[in-house]
Amino acid sequence: MEKFYKFFRKSFFRTSPPKHNNSYPIITISREMGSGGKSTANLIASQLGEPWKVYDHEYIDKIAKDKKLEEKLVASIDPKRLPLADIIIAKTFGKRFSRLSGYQRHLIKIMTLVGLKGHTIILGRGANFLFPNSLKIRFVCQMDQRIIWQMTYEHISRGEAEKRINVSDIERKEFVHSLFNHNHCRAYHYDLVIRTGSDITVEESANVIIELAKRRFKI
Repeated sequence: MEKFYKFFRKSFFRTSPPKHNNSYPIITISREMGSGGKSTANLIASQLGEPWKVYDHEYIDKIAKDKKLEEKLVASIDPKRLPLADIIIAKTFGKRFSRLSGYQRHLIKIMTLVGLKGHTIILGRGANFLFPNSLKIRFVCQMDQRIIWQMTYEHISRGEAEKRINVSDIERKEFVHSLFNHNHCRAYHYDLVIRTGSDITVEESANVIIELAKRRFKI
């Protein structure tokens, strides 16, 4: 693993970092089910500390369906940033935004507000396409390892684990494509793709991402 870190530092830190809008630091994490992306996100938030927070798709959906939670989210954002929401949406979708369903438009609005809050780690939902200046991470893992981890943490059979993973892969790909018209599996959409497993653990992945985040956002 030490060789990995030496290569990582030489490859990523030998030149000056690109200029980004640091007003609202965001880490977006796209991941395959069973790749450890969610566990890594929680570990990153824990190590970075307040005010960093993880927003997974369940929590984002919950805010989208609860007016009080939405109002609380809006109240937590610097009022000067709020006008940026419409700008981000318009820049990402253009006229196509009006052709999306009411639920999709509302979900995108909530995701945008979550990003404007800053110091957020957004899991899934194609957030990297909504926030191109975020630190964009993708987690992948070999199928056998994904199945084993699902069996272990969800206490399910191998057959059920494989079924859930296959369904998840299809649903996630279709969801992101329906919103952003992109294939979220393509590596060039991300700053870093990490293949977890026996060689790269969740803890090591978190350390790499934290090091990148500190450099990118000057935190």
